Amino acid sequence: MITAMLIMIREGVEAALIVAVLAVYLRRIDRPDLRRDMWRGIAAATVIASIGGVVIHSTLGDLPEVAELRAYAGIGLFAAAVLTWMVFWMRANARGLSSGLRERMSAALSAGNVRLAVFTVAFVAVIREMLEAALFLVATATTDSGGRVLLGGVIGIAIAVAIGVVTSVAGRRLPMRAFFRVTGAVVILFAAGLLARAVLYLQEIGDVGSLWAPVYDLSRHRWLTDHTAFGEFLTGMVGWDPTPSLEQVLVWLGYVLPIGWMFLRERTPVRSGTSGPVAVTGTAGTASDAASVSAPGQRPDR
Repeated sequence: MITAMLIMIREGVEAALIVAVLAVYLRRIDRPDLRRDMWRGIAAATVIASIGGVVIHSTLGDLPEVAELRAYAGIGLFAAAVLTWMVFWMRANARGLSSGLRERMSAALSAGNVRLAVFTVAFVAVIREMLEAALFLVATATTDSGGRVLLGGVIGIAIAVAIGVVTSVAGRRLPMRAFFRVTGAVVILFAAGLLARAVLYLQEIGDVGSLWAPVYDLSRHRWLTDHTAFGEFLTGMVGWDPTPSLEQVLVWLGYVLPIGWMFLRERTPVRSGTSGPVAVTGTAGTASDAASVSAPGQRPDR
């Protein structure tokens, strides 16, 4: 449940920032009448992604055990790849996120059917976040019950919405750079756990062998097993296994060490004045409104 909550907080905050950029831009150009179309696009993206997640989860539950484990392994591998791409994409494109969305919205307003264009921009901007969230919740459900995962996801979304309200309505400055750095590190650990669990599933059905299993056995310590809340959290968060095979350990370390190093290493410093927390102002009609809704470290347009 906690794993689902953390994942949804990150995905929800990304979606909230996108919504804030679009909403403030429409307010800036004095077209509040188009907000309804924007919200329709966001709602459509959310509904489609939710239905997709439910269908996938229900379908997997009806499969024979061997096919189900293979499917879980495949989902884990795919989700880990998407998570890795997502973390590094956000790091590389965060600065241009706000300006890119504004450019797309500006192009939409010059289209023939303005309302449909605004709906489409909002839909496309949010659907990626929602599909990623649905995929990650399905992957999390391989180590937890569907009900607990759903509850954790709902709590995470509620927290993300609260963060979005604070930034866009209250005009508070939040350290979004630190937020995405910390949650990015958590996501990397989660992805490593998905890979290790995928190896375990494939070994359980005989598709992958093992040279040494278990490497160690800590199952005698009940608090480290999935029979306790702490052990269950470790299993869902980082793929913890008290009796892992050599292949699980190697896959986990082989992912975390290089990927974690590439993510956490310092990048080339940017020019003075280009870093800082995100601020989303609530004042309508100012030239800096849309620019103030920015990803970590973005410099407002002058």
